[in-house]
Amino acid sequence: MSATLDKAAEENFPVAPVFLPRAWRDGLTAVYGYARLVDDIGDGDLAPGGHDAVLLGLDPAAVDDRPAMLDALEADLHRVFGGTDGPPRHPLLQALRPVVRAHDLTPEPFLGLIEANRQDQRVTRYETYADLVGYCELSANPVGRLVLSLTGTSTPERVRRSDAVCTALQIVEHIQDVAEDLGRDRIYLPAEDMRRFHVTEAELAAPSAGASVRSLIAFEAERARELLNEGTPLVGSVHGRLRLLLAGFVGGGRAALRAVTAAGFDVLPGPPKPTKSGLLREVAAVLRTAPRKG
Repeated sequence: MSATLDKAAEENFPVAPVFLPRAWRDGLTAVYGYARLVDDIGDGDLAPGGHDAVLLGLDPAAVDDRPAMLDALEADLHRVFGGTDGPPRHPLLQALRPVVRAHDLTPEPFLGLIEANRQDQRVTRYETYADLVGYCELSANPVGRLVLSLTGTSTPERVRRSDAVCTALQIVEHIQDVAEDLGRDRIYLPAEDMRRFHVTEAELAAPSAGASVRSLIAFEAERARELLNEGTPLVGSVHGRLRLLLAGFVGGGRAALRAVTAAGFDVLPGPPKPTKSGLLREVAAVLRTAPRKG
């Protein structure tokens, strides 16, 4: 459980910063733990030994059967929401149960994250940008919606802005992780864009990016930047510590994009990461410029 939660430090944005009220931190940590577990199952990144499989009621050898593990996780999720066969079995879902009850959360966002990882087992290439955005609707947007629900600030307009931010953050992560994703036989750069910039899969496997790959990455980075700009008014629509948290999400995305730009859009040697000072500068800029409402 701790190994899963420890991965929060690797994200482009703060997961549950200490300035938040304790109840919010507990809720965000529980949601992050669940989301990380789903992704680790889908990516085959669970700790060796099959302990997570046993916790979910499976044989240890099933830890490498990703569809079976996702099915078992979904069954455990239903226990969180009052299934008839007892309480949840996995510690991360046990931690989620009181959060779900306290905030009257619904299963849909949690199920969306599982479905995104099922899609990862079936779909390894995306033909169009619209296809990729559809994937982000499952893989990223539920997290932002859960943040709004946990903080009691969900409205249709905020959900729309949050979806833009979350899709942007997912695209930024795909940009940073082109080489790692290719190692898993996945490409999240739309095929139509690869053709437009005359980029082949073999070029994505090179040690460093040529001019065509850099142009493609710059194009996708600009799309992510536009989505972040579309979502930025979300920050100005809330107050207090939530405003700072959401500025951290947007600023984290912007700082990551700045790091990609500083690397000359060459993401193939490894993911360009922002510095802590760079992240703080971007968060401060978001707080200065996000229009206040209400």
